[in-house]
Amino acid sequence: MPPIVPPTTHPLTLRLFAETLAIARLASNAAVPDWIFGNDFLSITRTRRELSIVCRDEAVPADVSEVQRGFRAFAVVGHLDFTETGIIAALSAPLAAAGVPIFGISTYDTDHILIHESSLEAGIAALRAAGHTVREASVP
Repeated sequence: MPPIVPPTTHPLTLRLFAETLAIARLASNAAVPDWIFGNDFLSITRTRRELSIVCRDEAVPADVSEVQRGFRAFAVVGHLDFTETGIIAALSAPLAAAGVPIFGISTYDTDHILIHESSLEAGIAALRAAGHTVREASVP
């Protein structure tokens, strides 16, 4: 049996991205569109049910019918080891308690959470109240 790794109990540092993001849903068999190129933040996930794309809000054409706009992303600063546990829970629990919904994305290096701009102030306050540091980015 592998050793049990305790969940994170230390405060995390988060960096708030400046750009506004959108989450688009395309058909599962759709080609990856050209409008995704040139995005600083980009996530593409294909399942049997959908092609999900997260990218700059202004990159998503107006004719994309299934899109949620107006999200801001936070990244956990630093490289997270694959043995670390509880990172998303440490972020999502105080946000859930504050009534702030999230969209989570994990990469090889770190974890990201997206919060809609309408909940951004409440989200930052909840994260800070939980002991996390939030480095705010300037919006262009």
